[in-house]
Amino acid sequence: MLINQTLERLHELRLTGMAEALTDQLERPERYGELEFTDRLGLLIDRETQDRDTRRITRNLKTARLRSHACVEDLDLRGPRGLDRTQVLHLAEAGWVAQHQDLLISGATGAGKTYLACALAHAAIRRGHKALYWRLPRLLDELRLAHADGRAGSLLASWARIDVLVLDDLGLQPLTTSASADLLEVIEDRHQRRSTILTSQLPIASWHDNLGDPTLADAICDRLLHRAHRLELRGESRRKPHPPTTSSDPATSDTAGADRTEAS
Repeated sequence: MLINQTLERLHELRLTGMAEALTDQLERPERYGELEFTDRLGLLIDRETQDRDTRRITRNLKTARLRSHACVEDLDLRGPRGLDRTQVLHLAEAGWVAQHQDLLISGATGAGKTYLACALAHAAIRRGHKALYWRLPRLLDELRLAHADGRAGSLLASWARIDVLVLDDLGLQPLTTSASADLLEVIEDRHQRRSTILTSQLPIASWHDNLGDPTLADAICDRLLHRAHRLELRGESRRKPHPPTTSSDPATSDTAGADRTEAS
């Protein structure tokens, strides 16, 4: 009876990981029976910690609304794309997020910019950070509407609290002066306080000319390029259809699978 009461109390306290681990220990005495009390208690605490971490990551991935279900482990780092394996794996550790640095990704249409951005945002979430994905044109449209109905201040404040803000598709068309001013507000709120990932089809050196008013463009580039990591992708579009492979070589099949995954 005491055990049942203990399990009920653990569930009431939302310590479901500990409850499940305790049940496991009771059902498998041959594995846990000889352990000291402190060792068994440590296993219960470890299980609760792991379960909480899993729930937190799942929750943060859902709220991030990443465009792709991407992770660094699925990236194809073997092709001639301009990706340095050491740099990508270092960025996956998310130290740049803790240091409030930015990440700039450029490359042709279909080069895998969005997938890479989402993979690195995913990695940051797994390290305990919060992220949010926006296509930049839609974010600017949302902010324009928010100015009209009085939500702009609260919207900017909510974005400013996000550890990693992914802004996809900068430079699809030149920005108007008002759009550039709004982008500057978003960037200014985050400068040296949070981290931003920007992707663009344009080479980074050409971003200034696409940002409308030269004064605003100067201010945006000054903040973005300061202490930013750059990834400039090369190569053909990964959205091109791949012919069926007849090779029995597992390495060849794995590479084709990685290509299809990143192009999605």
